Amino acid sequence: MNNMEYLKNKPIAVLGAGAVGKAIAADCALAGAKVRICDLPPFSKKTLFGIKETGIKLFGDQLNLYGFERSGSAKMELVTEDVAEAVKGAGIIIIPTPTFGHVPFFERLIPSLEDSMVVHIYPDNFGSLLLRKMMREAGCDKKVIIGGWSSAPYGCRVEIKGSVILPKIRVYYRAINLRGAALPMTDQEAFLESSKYIGAMDAITNGDGAISGETVMDIGFSNVNPVLHCPGTILGVGTMENWGVIYGEDKYQYSIYSHAYCPSIAKVQYAFYQEQCRLAEAMGVGIQDFEKKQFFSRESILGPEYMGPDYIIPFEQQDYIQYGTGPFSIDNRYITEDIPVGCHTYHELGKKYGVATPVIDSMINLASAMMESNYYEAGYTLDYLGIGHMNKQELLNYLNDGTYVKPLSAV
Repeated sequence: MNNMEYLKNKPIAVLGAGAVGKAIAADCALAGAKVRICDLPPFSKKTLFGIKETGIKLFGDQLNLYGFERSGSAKMELVTEDVAEAVKGAGIIIIPTPTFGHVPFFERLIPSLEDSMVVHIYPDNFGSLLLRKMMREAGCDKKVIIGGWSSAPYGCRVEIKGSVILPKIRVYYRAINLRGAALPMTDQEAFLESSKYIGAMDAITNGDGAISGETVMDIGFSNVNPVLHCPGTILGVGTMENWGVIYGEDKYQYSIYSHAYCPSIAKVQYAFYQEQCRLAEAMGVGIQDFEKKQFFSRESILGPEYMGPDYIIPFEQQDYIQYGTGPFSIDNRYITEDIPVGCHTYHELGKKYGVATPVIDSMINLASAMMESNYYEAGYTLDYLGIGHMNKQELLNYLNDGTYVKPLSAV
């Protein structure tokens, strides 16, 4: 077992102050860590508002199988817009941003990396591949551990009044297990062990525990967001757009889980998942295992993340916990992130490995029409992640032991 005790007394730096960033920062501080939180302009003016003065208030039902809860007002050791200042001397770096924040944060993080730091990306969303690529391009050879997780440790939302983002975060569930992997896998044992020093992982560490994925590509496939969000948002768009109109309901009480999911959408989600499984098999990597029946639930495959594998809410029943979680518009990260990042990466892998992805492709086609965009042009490519030139064995070698084969154009 890798001894990661040196992390115990080092500060934790959280890069990103959105919902997940605020929740993680507050949770870690309430667990006893020294926490620094950082966000970048222009978002930081709103996202960091009030944190220096009052801290971050963590509250909510926090539903989970084992009843783990932690609430309170958490003071930060540092609130800053300067990444270098935030990470100096830190042991664990947490990056809980949507993918549009990866490159801006990575660019500022790389020059400030120190040996023995551990970087955790929530959710990974292929961020580990991108960070390693950017480090190579920058000539950075710091001895750091980098890995990512299939999801965030919570379902959470920030408190917003009018246009003001308050330093308050509502947690409505806590995960009891989470799937993670390091890049390369030679760091896996140390990466998973380091998660025990993240207070935000306590419900997992003291629950069913962290699950070891089979490389970060496994984590990319095991991210439940694309398979849940894309069919739910696209096929439920009529319900969403009419919710505050002809249905006479409060628009901001809508949820795809509570109000859109139905047996027909579940069938599409399961077909989407089967395409992911065929991709993972063709590549020789893993993917989180789900039974078909788990898709046929109000919570779909999200529910087992915090209530265990037998948690199924029939479609005939309401799911009040998700009320107000949205999305409230098609112009939402459920589309603008999960289509070009998740779905398009699967599409590109399908072309490379000879696996048909008609259901996934249909999501890209419909989202492109609804958003009047071309997500085939705007989506992630394998070259963007630094792996487009590799054959199957070369990629597996890179994922597992870190052996990177340069593209011929770079030799």
